[in-house]
Amino acid sequence: MIGLPRERRRLAAIVAADAVGYSRLMGHDESGTLARLREHRTLRFDPAVARHGGRLVKLTGDGALVEFGSAVDALAAAIEFQQAMSEINRDQPEDIVIQFRIGVHLGDLIVDGDDLYGEGVNIAARLEAEAPAGGILISRTVHEAVEGRLQAMFDGLGNLSLKNIKRPVQAHRVIWQPSDWAVPVAPATKPAVARPSLQQSLPSIAILPFKNMSDDSGQEYFADGIVDDLITALSRFKSLFVVARSASFTYKGKTVAPQQAGQELGVRYVLEGSVRKAGDRVRISGQLIDAETGAHLWADRFDGPLKDVFDLQDRITTSVVGAIVPKLAQAEFERARRKKFESLDAYDCTLRALALSQQLSKESNAQALGLYDRAIQLDPEFSPPYGHAVRCYVNMKLHGWGFDKHLHEAEVRRLAGRVLAVGLDDAVALSTVAFGLVSVCREFDASIDYAERATTINPNLAIAWSNRGAVSLFCGAPDAALEQLTRASRISPVGVDFYTVQAYVALAHLFRGEFDKAAECARDPCLYLTAWPTGYMASAAGHGLAGNAVDARRSLRRLCRLNPALRLSNLGDFFGLHRAEDLDKLTEGLRLAGLEE
Repeated sequence: MIGLPRERRRLAAIVAADAVGYSRLMGHDESGTLARLREHRTLRFDPAVARHGGRLVKLTGDGALVEFGSAVDALAAAIEFQQAMSEINRDQPEDIVIQFRIGVHLGDLIVDGDDLYGEGVNIAARLEAEAPAGGILISRTVHEAVEGRLQAMFDGLGNLSLKNIKRPVQAHRVIWQPSDWAVPVAPATKPAVARPSLQQSLPSIAILPFKNMSDDSGQEYFADGIVDDLITALSRFKSLFVVARSASFTYKGKTVAPQQAGQELGVRYVLEGSVRKAGDRVRISGQLIDAETGAHLWADRFDGPLKDVFDLQDRITTSVVGAIVPKLAQAEFERARRKKFESLDAYDCTLRALALSQQLSKESNAQALGLYDRAIQLDPEFSPPYGHAVRCYVNMKLHGWGFDKHLHEAEVRRLAGRVLAVGLDDAVALSTVAFGLVSVCREFDASIDYAERATTINPNLAIAWSNRGAVSLFCGAPDAALEQLTRASRISPVGVDFYTVQAYVALAHLFRGEFDKAAECARDPCLYLTAWPTGYMASAAGHGLAGNAVDARRSLRRLCRLNPALRLSNLGDFFGLHRAEDLDKLTEGLRLAGLEE
């Protein structure tokens, strides 16, 4: 009998924020209020959250719920945001001022996918409701964790009886000196040449203000909001330098050639676009341009209803980021390939190694490892090669390319430790290490932690969701895996990443007992990833269990060509699953397909 999945819980600090008098403001000026709320979120709230390592759990209309791993970070972000709002509101007319209330609590939470539940969340929300406009209330647990660690004072309010909370909650009002929490605002001056300070070779991009092609000038805020979201989303990619909004928005209302903007801003790539509103629908058009050559690398358009403006902006941002990031990567591959080997820096070595590792041969895998080692020697603080090297060891194990269990498991753990040391903000490295730890070292709990951190840092990264889905699959949670893999395929609906995702989707269906679905989902990976064993493994087992003997044997023959050493007796060595029942299904399917004992 299969037991119910164990409820997941974790200790975290929760910040609940909400706008004061939002309904009144909307009744007075709907478009203006939405525009100002978007501006406050993009320019003040999101940066404060990001600077202190927070994760946006959900937006709640005019408010937000944010998770932090530390109570100190949570309160610091809250104070920083409220101080920024105080400064921006100081000289504003009273009828357009937006103020926020904030509640902060540290407690035990129930984890359900990306969402959080439980009394801990409720207490934060109830404290927010009791907070004064522009103020912050914290619980006793937060006060005990932060006292003496932040430049703030606390006014004890005693025990408060909060709505729907059984026990009284001891609360404190937070008091701070504005001079201790002043947030510098970058002036919108003439754009200076902006280049990466640490990694001069990183690809750089500017997102120019999108043109409002609608007759309604009130839609200007929507066009600006799209650009703000794109800048924020692309800034999460450690391997990409994104020009700040203050620089790119100096071109607002001006007609400028992308090559000219690229030269003045010092970037290789420029993204430009337009917004057109018709009735209750909106169309977003965008194009990615190589600023050095003027070549168009990508162009597309996105349509949607304007009913829920924030949700639409989020979906468009995810779609655009998912589309242009692979195009940027391909352009960078080509640029690195043209450089002389002697002039390669750490970033160029990593790009060349990535291209080699994707060929999925023993020789190219070894060459890729050599280039990753060279990249690490050139710049030991550059995290991507540590994460990508882990994938090479995954390939060695899966294909049977001279994998040494003790030696190579130790190397994967070493590389994982280096990523923790230098790449805690590198979602690609973290997610790749997560998959390496689960598939090579069978470290199930650690792999979940890495995978969750990766998707928290960059929720628009397809490979982070793909690897998180694969980790869930190995850890015995096929239902969660399907949800995470579906999100990955939405971000990257074409190309290698999509077919990789489909192979894991096939295995998820297999482990759920849906054998026909497993066989069908494995079809495309087998057609497009002909040198990757996982798709053939899912296909052979799925067809075998579904009773399709001919198709099962065909897939098995291709699987055995890729890994001649594979047998039923050593299947667990190559594909170490946490749940015995999952390995049993895979073993039985491959037995029916004809795999030798």
